[in-house]
Amino acid sequence: MHTSGFAKWTKRFEDERERRRAQGDPDWERNATLHPAVWAGIQRFQVGENGDGANLVGKADEAGDADYGQAVRLFVAEEQNHARLLARLLAAGGVPTLTGHWSDTVFVRLRRLMGLRMELLVLMIAEVVALRYYRALRDGTDDSLTSDVAARILSDEQRHVPFHCERLHASLAELPRATRRPVMVLWQLLLLVVSLVVAADHGPALRRLDTGRLRFVADVAASSGAVVSAVLSPRPDAWTSAD
Repeated sequence: MHTSGFAKWTKRFEDERERRRAQGDPDWERNATLHPAVWAGIQRFQVGENGDGANLVGKADEAGDADYGQAVRLFVAEEQNHARLLARLLAAGGVPTLTGHWSDTVFVRLRRLMGLRMELLVLMIAEVVALRYYRALRDGTDDSLTSDVAARILSDEQRHVPFHCERLHASLAELPRATRRPVMVLWQLLLLVVSLVVAADHGPALRRLDTGRLRFVADVAASSGAVVSAVLSPRPDAWTSAD
């Protein structure tokens, strides 16, 4: 498979790592005050961000592109940093982290069913849902520390989606042309189902964040078209999202 061009992603991840180091952490001395429903949602997302990424890294290495493998390692490191930031935010509010959650268990098992393509398709569902959630968390609360943490994570997620789009573009190119769009249509349907489940599970929190279940699902569904176009088009790096 032709997967050249991921050296630029390694450079982007490395540049962002240095920028984070220079910026430093949020001011954890600020207390965080949120509604219990919002705290519960943060706890669940923290669990989802907290994987070691070993399965994904292994599949990336098997793909045979050293630049892509390194970029994936840097992506995993960013996800782990998200888990750390959310854990520190929870601590600032006196809220414990969870040891696990059923939704994360389901996603992990689905991702491990097959090869790299399936892993990325399932991962992309979580990433697209996360984009809308962290935007709601950033904009829907008056708590400055929470908004700061959510903004930092959202900025990373907005890079993660086009990164995965580019690799999925290369992966789907292996399939017969007639099957590529149907694969992404099925992906959109699964994304819709997952967004409905998340909206139901996080409904009280979404209302507190001035988003609401229906708006959350509609916004996730609307964003999926741009992702599909990015995966299927010759220029997947052109993907953009609302901030």
